[in-house]
This record gives sequence, C-alpha cells and structure tokens, in this order.
Amino acid sequence: MTHLHHGEGRIEIICGPMFSGKTEELLRRVRRAQIAKQPTVIFKPATDTRWNPNAVRSHDSNELPSVLVKNSHEIREWMNRQPRHVPVVAIDEVQFFDDGLPRLCAEMANAGHRVIAAGLDLDFTGEPFGCMPELLARAEDVTKLSAVCVETGRPAHFSHRISGGNATVEVGEKDRYIPLARQAFVAAREASQSKEPTKTS
Repeated sequence: MTHLHHGEGRIEIICGPMFSGKTEELLRRVRRAQIAKQPTVIFKPATDTRWNPNAVRSHDSNELPSVLVKNSHEIREWMNRQPRHVPVVAIDEVQFFDDGLPRLCAEMANAGHRVIAAGLDLDFTGEPFGCMPELLARAEDVTKLSAVCVETGRPAHFSHRISGGNATVEVGEKDRYIPLARQAFVAAREASQSKEPTKTS
C-alpha cells in the first residue's frame, strides 16, 4: 500500500438491512472490475460462518472466492504481502470488523485502491452497527439499499430478530431475521420487549 495511484483510490459503501442485496451488489461491482481485467480481492470476516468459508455468497447463491480474515490487521498483512498493486479491494460484512477497519480503508484509498465495503448499517435494535458509522463518514460514495417489509410490503430498512439471544452479533438467515419498515419494526420491538421476563432484585 505504498505506491500511490492518484485519482483511482476511493471508498464505496453498500449498506442496508438483511436481505436487501448488499452482497449481491458487492459481487456485481467486483465482477465488473474483473471483466475490465483489474486484479481484485474480497475479504470476509471469520465471524461469518455461513456457507463456504473461502467464498462470499449472496442470498441468491451467487459467490466469488474470498480471503477469510479475523480482523483488519490481517487484511493489512495480506495486502502488504502482495508483490503487485491490487486496485480493487472488497470487504463483506464490515459491521463485524474491529474499529481499525475505517482507518485501514482510508489508507488503502489514499494509496490508490478502490475499496468496496458492504454491511449492515443498523443492528437488530435499530442502532448504528459497529464501525459502519465511521466508514460512512469516510466514504466518497454510499449506496443505501432497502429490502421488502414482510409485514407491509413497503421498503424495509430495519432487521428484526425473531429468534436467538440478545447479543449484538448473531449470524443468521431467515430463521432469525426479517426485514421490516420503520413502523412495523417499532411495533415488533415493543412486542418483543413486552414478552421479556421482568428482572427482580
């Protein structure tokens, strides 16, 4: 990441709720770069245990090979080992990464890499998720996708957890999450909180 390629580096963020097509859009952009004969790499977090650990896969079952990493430090190490400039760097499920990722993405963009990062912007409680807020602030381009609300059919921007625990990070599919529009999400959150057992001292 030491060779500058002025005019090429940038950060592109693809965000939205579960089932909004974030990974599909990331894969589409990577495929277009590959058609243009540009070297690419896709990183995915070790936290994401779904499907093939050596590939990024969308809900539509499309996939491309990827590099499994535990944190942003391992991304940096991988990039530093490359003998040639890799112009397109894609990172999926960025909300699972540590707080060092936004600065690393900025460093890569400054060094001439096109960084494409996709992930959830909100967690299951409707709060900003992980390092995504800082990534959004640092990005030149932000694409916010919506899913389809299973209750109203309207555009959905929230991911409601229908099963599992209360941990912020719980990987799952349609067995654990559904996309909801704001009012449906608020109602669902209120209903689920009312069902929680009351704590006694």
